[in-house]
Amino acid sequence: MKLDSKVPKGDLGDKWTNYKSKVRLVAPNNKRRIEIIVVGSGLAGASAAATLGELGYKVKCFCFQDSPRRAHSIAAQGGINAAKNYQNDGDSAYRLFYDTIKGGDYRSREGNVHRLAEVSVQIIDQCVAQGVPFARDYGGLLANRSFGGVQVSRTFYARGQTGQQLLLGAYSALSRQIENGSVKMYNRHEMLDVVLIDGKARGIIARNLITGEIERHGAHAVVLGTGGYGNVFFLSTNAMGSNVTAAWKAHKKGALFANPCFTQIHPTCIPVSGGYQSKLTLMSESLRNDGRVWVPKRKEDCKKHPNEIPEEDRDYYLERIYPAFGNLVPRDVASRAAKYVTDEGRGVGKTGYAVYLDFSTAINRLGKDLIAERYGNLFDMYHRITDENPYEVPMRIFPAVHYTMGGLWVDYELSTNVPGLYAIGEANFSDHGANRLGASALMQGLADGYFVLPVTIGSYLADEIRTAATDTNHPAFKKAENEVKTRLEKLLNIKGDKSVDDFHIALGKIMWDKCGMAREGKGLKQALKEIQELRAEFWKNVFIPGDAHEFNPELEKAGRLADFLELGELMVNDALDRNESCGGHFREEYKSKEGEAVRDDENYRYVAAWGYSGDPSKPELHKEALDFEFVELKTRSYK
Repeated sequence: MKLDSKVPKGDLGDKWTNYKSKVRLVAPNNKRRIEIIVVGSGLAGASAAATLGELGYKVKCFCFQDSPRRAHSIAAQGGINAAKNYQNDGDSAYRLFYDTIKGGDYRSREGNVHRLAEVSVQIIDQCVAQGVPFARDYGGLLANRSFGGVQVSRTFYARGQTGQQLLLGAYSALSRQIENGSVKMYNRHEMLDVVLIDGKARGIIARNLITGEIERHGAHAVVLGTGGYGNVFFLSTNAMGSNVTAAWKAHKKGALFANPCFTQIHPTCIPVSGGYQSKLTLMSESLRNDGRVWVPKRKEDCKKHPNEIPEEDRDYYLERIYPAFGNLVPRDVASRAAKYVTDEGRGVGKTGYAVYLDFSTAINRLGKDLIAERYGNLFDMYHRITDENPYEVPMRIFPAVHYTMGGLWVDYELSTNVPGLYAIGEANFSDHGANRLGASALMQGLADGYFVLPVTIGSYLADEIRTAATDTNHPAFKKAENEVKTRLEKLLNIKGDKSVDDFHIALGKIMWDKCGMAREGKGLKQALKEIQELRAEFWKNVFIPGDAHEFNPELEKAGRLADFLELGELMVNDALDRNESCGGHFREEYKSKEGEAVRDDENYRYVAAWGYSGDPSKPELHKEALDFEFVELKTRSYK
């Protein structure tokens, strides 16, 4: 299969402007005849549904939560990037573009990333107009702070609640369109299949999670804004409901899944404390602006109270190893550094798998009140969870699964290889390469939803204005519905003796141990065998109470886990196939003497786009070559 990225020709800074000037349009009177399904109501989904509704399209928006306000986007803390250069510190759209390309270890498309940097400026204006309460300085101007992997301050924020405030802004725009009648909202509905007619996406099969009813919904196009798949690891910073099901169903209907092994491990999370946990808690990367990361120099000091360890016996290892960036190195670099020092036996806390994030220097320099103003809600959250006061005792942090850079393959127009099927935000693979810079997830979700998809989708819909509304009595809908019902009944009829969580925990351990922060060939091959065995046992021995015709959370979880068990194998295959280290994909066999990632640009400068063959164990690899016209490929260094 030949993959056409559709990136426009010409100078980097002119590509998006020229595209918008020439893209085919749908006239206002014709938009009223076009129906679009948007699955997901986080930042990407809500902004897309609201904007498409504002343009005049007839939109149906689906979410499995009881309200769009509960989308996982609300959990984002630290900020959103934009190249406005308010600090006059040398920032520009090109510098944001370059930092993102470099941060992703040169495994993303130049055209897509530069467009993201350009659009970032518009996002802030849009959100301010919606009333998003960004932090401001004494004079009333919008404030900025720094995030990892950059040497400028370009991150706009609302204390540690930026995702919440941005989602409320998008939700207000969505609510306006719901009131106007251009968007119809379907809460507590889960997409369980995509329907193709004549090779084009024409609708979805959804389950009403309250009644259990299976529903058919037709449209001229389907947009997936369903987030990432980090919960394949069981323990992650994601909301517990976050899953891969919508994207995976699209994959099994022909959509390519790209770079699935590119997983982001966030360095600043509250460490695991016991086997009872169902998720992990993020402590924003923004804390590394003023917090200093350290461990004791000597193993014998690790059990001491941190305040009893004198300054000369502390190893501020990020500042020591990476003096140019210090505590603000990118997430993958900081995470691996934490792994190295704990592997040496210098980890702290009861488990030994933690490092300190210390604010005493900043509090002495700036005062407690200013630190509380910047991070107060994060400090309060940490205090409630750990019963330790971070104003007085350093936080204990450790890396955890946070974000997935892989996702459905899309071209420049955010279209998958299935006509009429689009993927936006974290559901696609397009902008972050092998590692996402902090504060860029919110930027991509809103860029895709507010400013990119509403323009690019017209290229496809211009040919659909003569197509009648999709008939949900079409045989393709009946076939897809029957397949969904059969799968649900099959799950319920297993009647085994192990819970869904038992299997999910087992899968998560395999993925974390063998395809997590570091991977190596032998372990990955063992993981393939273990996942196949676990999947076989799941289909023989899982127990799901209740039935399909009622509210049944265990059935929901089982369906999502069945998809994770197939995705997990694809992630391992992808990691095994990519014989290099880049960004969040770190193969132990491919590292420098200093322990840094070693890329292989000659053999692996491509997007790995996997097709479904009908057998989860035999995926088909397609490659999209990555061409770099405007940046020079370099060994990534933050020293």
